[in-house]
Amino acid sequence: MTSHALIRPAWTPATIALMVGGFMLYWPLGLAVLAYILWGERLEVFRSDVNRSTDRVFSAFRRSGFGRGTPFTMDRTGNVAFNDWREAELRRLDEERRRLDSARADFEAYARELRRAKDQEEFERFMSSRRKPADQGPIVEG
Repeated sequence: MTSHALIRPAWTPATIALMVGGFMLYWPLGLAVLAYILWGERLEVFRSDVNRSTDRVFSAFRRSGFGRGTPFTMDRTGNVAFNDWREAELRRLDEERRRLDSARADFEAYARELRRAKDQEEFERFMSSRRKPADQGPIVEG
C-alpha cells in the first residue's frame, strides 16, 4: 500500500517534526507520534478487526431483540398478513434454535461421558500393568 499523505506512518520530515514537537510540548504526545511512525501501518488492520468484531456483537443484539419488549420484534410493516407470517416464522426459528441448543448440550454431555469412560479405562489399564511386576515377586535364577 503506497500512501502519499503528508502525515503517514513513515519517517517523513513532517512526522519527524511532529514527533520532536510532541516531545517538546508534552512527552507522551511525542511517544504517541513515535508509536504511530513505527506501528501505524498495523492500525488499519487493527481498526478493521475492531469494526468487524463490534459489527458482529451489535448485529447479534439486533437479532436477539435486545432493548425491545419481546425478542425478535421488528417494526410493523403495515401489512397484517406479512407481519403475522413473519412472527410465526420467527417463533418457529426460535423453537428450532432451542431444539438445536438442547441437542448440542446433550451431545456435549455424551462426549464428556465418553472421555471420562476412556480415561477411566486407560487409568485401570495403567494400574493393572503397574501391579503385575509387584505381584509376581522376585525372579530367582538358579
